[in-house]
Amino acid sequence: MKKLLLAGILGTSLFAVSCSTVKKGADAQSNRSEFLKMKGDFQIVSIEYDKQYKIKPFDEGADAQCFVGSHWRFIPNNYTGAYTLNGGGKCPALTQPIKFEVKDGNTFMFKKIQEGTKAKQNTVGYTLSVMNMTTDQFSLEQNVPFDGSTVRVVYNFERAGMK
Repeated sequence: MKKLLLAGILGTSLFAVSCSTVKKGADAQSNRSEFLKMKGDFQIVSIEYDKQYKIKPFDEGADAQCFVGSHWRFIPNNYTGAYTLNGGGKCPALTQPIKFEVKDGNTFMFKKIQEGTKAKQNTVGYTLSVMNMTTDQFSLEQNVPFDGSTVRVVYNFERAGMK
């Protein structure tokens, strides 16, 4: 009787583990398909925020409006990419390599990669929420702490060459 009970418990636990693995595999596949929507070249077409604040995204020292029209390339198979600010006026011209990932289909995380350093050496990065993702457009929302509250900044991306 003990052997039968042990076999029953073992069988039930193996069934539970195998079902859990199938669910995790399905979740991972779903996340991957969402993640792959970001593959390619995108452009920031607008940035929404309370204009009473002077926003300088991603520690670049450039006004948020310098990011409108910036080009972003995402290569999901190796989690790399870059963004390029066009420059002009008070806006710097620069290209910044990044390492990124999308977690749970709704959290976009990236960190800047400086020349001569490996991604794992850089532990500082940015976390934004993914909103309204389709194959050709998506938005990233960032909540920036300021004076005890937060300022909501939304970056609206569109696949490059859409217009």
